[in-house]
Amino acid sequence: MKKNIFIISLLILVSQAIAQIAVKGEKIYTMSGAVVEDGVILTEHGKIIAIGNSSEIEIPEDFKVVEGKIVTPGLIDARSVVGLAGIYNQKHDQDQLETSDPIQPELRAIDAFNPREELLGWIRKFGVTTINTGHAPGGLSSGQTMIIKTTGEMNNDILDTVSSVVFSLGSDVSGQFKKPGSRPKGIAMLRTAFQEAKTYMESEDKKGKNLRNEILGEILQGKIPAVITANNAVDILAALRLAEEFNFKLILDGGAESYLILDEIKKSGIPIFLHSMMSRTKNLSYDTPKLLKENKIQFAIQSGYESYVPKTRVILFEAAIAAANGLSFEEALASITINPAKILGIDKKVGSLEIGKDADIAIYNGDPFEYTTHCCVVIINGKVYENECK
Repeated sequence: MKKNIFIISLLILVSQAIAQIAVKGEKIYTMSGAVVEDGVILTEHGKIIAIGNSSEIEIPEDFKVVEGKIVTPGLIDARSVVGLAGIYNQKHDQDQLETSDPIQPELRAIDAFNPREELLGWIRKFGVTTINTGHAPGGLSSGQTMIIKTTGEMNNDILDTVSSVVFSLGSDVSGQFKKPGSRPKGIAMLRTAFQEAKTYMESEDKKGKNLRNEILGEILQGKIPAVITANNAVDILAALRLAEEFNFKLILDGGAESYLILDEIKKSGIPIFLHSMMSRTKNLSYDTPKLLKENKIQFAIQSGYESYVPKTRVILFEAAIAAANGLSFEEALASITINPAKILGIDKKVGSLEIGKDADIAIYNGDPFEYTTHCCVVIINGKVYENECK
């Protein structure tokens, strides 16, 4: 009996893996070229195998057909804590910030990520198919992030187990820890940590592994980016100086007052995981996405960390606010699809609808940025996970 159940389960998994789906849409925003009117996408073995106008593509009889008005790539949340921070907001599901030490870059997101977390399914219903998730802001270095798809299954698709190490500057740190008590102290502590890691990596005789120095050393070697949360202009400038001093790859996180120092940020060439547009961060401006775009500063809009239930924001709604304040529809959509994919280095797999890429697709029954619109169908790796607008 058990053997038969195993065989049936295996057959189900195989059938899901080789699903053949045809997606029909009045408009398909590929994020890699022109909008396809009256378009069709064919997927097989979890990949996109064809895309174009319905007059150009014949749908095979054995393909399952799903359709809607607007089709987009699956959305990508550039900075999240979902899976470490849980929907119940209780001690047992809140692993996003360890407060025993202000500098803990060695903490791995994968060691706390819960693939069965209900929030994964909740954000997926809005079209979010990939998240860069991990430790929250609040520590000078609170830990690492990972990139994973929102399938909610134990065999989740992990695109990167260590996508970055996260750091924080400013008053939020002193609110969580006894030290640092000031901005200069925080920078001094980080400079000391990086200098120790540099000495460690240059040593020919490493007696045993030092996890903290090892991961900081990978940042110094350019293998892993440092994501530094900084919202005040003074903290943003400090982050730029730190990256220049130690020559590491920096991604600015938050950037509420980035509109005050656009020239400095543009000159540095760093990208930004911009704060959620409706967050309660001080001194933020709804004009910031437009200003970043006008100054050719690469950015993605994130959900970030929320201390209250449901513990996360929805990037679809955040990008909608940007679209209402100066960004075009496609520019706002890019901030939650191809832009984060490029910044995170996963654009060869996700972020746009192109032949050969993962079949991660969101289908809406209207303008995705209109509040009354529903995400009808969500496809991840060629498998349908949501199908509500039947």
